[in-house]
Amino acid sequence: MWWEPKSLAWYLGTPLAAIAALCIVASTEAQAQQAPSAGQRGAETDVTNNGEDFTRPETLFQLRYLFQTAPGNGSVPGTSRTVTTDSTVLRSDFKIDLAPQWTLALRGDLPFVARNTITPDDPSGAYVYGLGDAFAQAALIDTLSPRWAAGAGLRIVAPTGTNDLTGGTWQALPVIGARYMLPEISEGSFFTGLVRYDVSFARAMASARNVDNLQFAPTLNIDLPDRWFVTFYPNPDIRLNFGDPITGQTGRLFLPADFLIGRNITKAVVVSLEVGVPIVNDYPVYDFKTVARFNVKF
Repeated sequence: MWWEPKSLAWYLGTPLAAIAALCIVASTEAQAQQAPSAGQRGAETDVTNNGEDFTRPETLFQLRYLFQTAPGNGSVPGTSRTVTTDSTVLRSDFKIDLAPQWTLALRGDLPFVARNTITPDDPSGAYVYGLGDAFAQAALIDTLSPRWAAGAGLRIVAPTGTNDLTGGTWQALPVIGARYMLPEISEGSFFTGLVRYDVSFARAMASARNVDNLQFAPTLNIDLPDRWFVTFYPNPDIRLNFGDPITGQTGRLFLPADFLIGRNITKAVVVSLEVGVPIVNDYPVYDFKTVARFNVKF
């Protein structure tokens, strides 16, 4: 049965080994190169940065709109229906240069959500509007060389959402990632391997589900002519669930096809549109997702 698989260590080992290998290779190459000076770091910022690189944080404000559908409980016990979520998210990123090759990246999200879940408080499944669960994140980034960078951090999600819009738990998400620039494709192109673990550690609601899942993002960004870019797997949407099952779950794995296309309108303004659909939907995170982003860098 789906809840009797290989151990968590087995699932965790492969992606973490890949990230560790990236870091080891990066460190080896970095030893052969001088650590980037302030001038080199300034030159790096001249390379187009669209904000999708975990290891190259920016100071920016982002306005994001998300439309997502997923299975939800129906009005009759044991049945399901499609639940639609519309979210408008205010995001703020702030970077602090600690040393020539070290950067502290700070991030905060404040979501405003509309969702039509059937609940005891809303048996008709009408839309409920309100504040969603906010989070704060901090990450420490080491720019090992002009090609390589790696970092690790922690995100804390608070159950700030209103009734029927909150997950009902405090969550911790440690994250680790490494990046390799790909100028052979085009200036600004890169690959990032990122692993994140989402686990709940306190419940604000007795009925809240236990959260325990592993998240991956093999992000490939390709810069195109005229300041356009396409990014595959911009978010860690590939997931393995070890926590409480959700509606429609038949296994552990969620594997989507997820990509975005965007354009650097100016050096300070970036717009993009992301689309995601499932390939393997045993753990149904979503049936369809689209995200529009508007970034203003400072």
